[in-house]
Amino acid sequence: DVYKRQPYTPAFSRNDQSHVAQWFWTVDRGLLGAALALMALGVALSFASSPAAILADESITDPFHYSWRMMVFSGVGLSIMLTTSLMSPRGVRRIAVLALFGAIVVMMALPFIGDTVKGAARWVNFGPFSLQPSEFAKPGLIVFAAWMFAEAQKGQGVPGVTIAFGFYALTVSLLLIQPDIGQTLLITTTFMAVFFMAGVPFKWMAVLASLGMAGLVSLYFVFGHMRDRLSRFFSPETTDTHQIDSASEAIRAGGLLGRGIGEGVMKRRVPDLHTDFIYSVGAEEFGLILSLIMISLYAFIVIRGMRRAMKLTDPFEQTAAAGLFMLIGLQACINVAVNLNLIPTKGMTLPFISYGGSSMLAMGLTMGFALALTRRRPGAYEPGASLTMGRRLL
Repeated sequence: DVYKRQPYTPAFSRNDQSHVAQWFWTVDRGLLGAALALMALGVALSFASSPAAILADESITDPFHYSWRMMVFSGVGLSIMLTTSLMSPRGVRRIAVLALFGAIVVMMALPFIGDTVKGAARWVNFGPFSLQPSEFAKPGLIVFAAWMFAEAQKGQGVPGVTIAFGFYALTVSLLLIQPDIGQTLLITTTFMAVFFMAGVPFKWMAVLASLGMAGLVSLYFVFGHMRDRLSRFFSPETTDTHQIDSASEAIRAGGLLGRGIGEGVMKRRVPDLHTDFIYSVGAEEFGLILSLIMISLYAFIVIRGMRRAMKLTDPFEQTAAAGLFMLIGLQACINVAVNLNLIPTKGMTLPFISYGGSSMLAMGLTMGFALALTRRRPGAYEPGASLTMGRRLL
């Protein structure tokens, strides 16, 4: 009875001035909780997919090989997310610049040191671990571009727009050399959204949209694998569509409540089931309910994150935070749309859910940046603040 009458004591007191205590009271715990829930779902689904995934590699004997590695990746990704969320906006800029520059340097070296898989040189091997530098270039470029756009708005002679577009062009060029069309489209869409949110007039966005469509058409004629994927999507009867057909059948077999934990059958026929098509594994074993929960968590992160970004007073923090949340949401939408056969296959991972060290670590960095920028600091938020800037870029 004595213990029952004792009042609840929070982990950190409001009067505690330590750095961790200040972080606890200023970070958005709703966004943090949603990210943790997605990470937990990713680990749980890895135990459902790993036994079937090892069938494609006879050198692996442990049925939960990918599950143990996923737990390690998630732990490191969580550490990166929490550590990064402790940073100030200036610290976020510094780490983002280092991530972008480091990723660009490694991407330049990929034609010479990269590991070619399925005709694409996107990874660098470090023993049992493979690093995909383009995953880290995404959040780095978004934060760097937001910084440059904000500097250009100050009117102090900094050619921020030119610098931002220069690094965007360099990053995209390196992605096309690999080639990686999916990442190119994702980065381009997010970069243009950040550019628009920084205050670009609609007429300039119309011009850029036209140039983007022209570039997309040119990619169709330059890259044969892009034509093949579009042909398989629009004319499935004329080519082999085993991968997407198996994923779609797994989703249908799950129904409302799913087959049950470990009872999935179609997952044994889905290529890359633990990476690009992990959504179909979850849908088969846990049904529509889990699918809607996952989608709701992503929607919560994007909507809540964007609303917090809209209330920030600093132009850099506004556009950087909004761009990062949009990056997470767009990548999730692309992966789910591919699994549902709504768009051609892209080879895009599902954030926090798909197996992969580079993806998990980069998503931890992305979410950490976003949490750091949206923390409640003195003067960071003011009533009525929005994403509409007072000064135009052009």
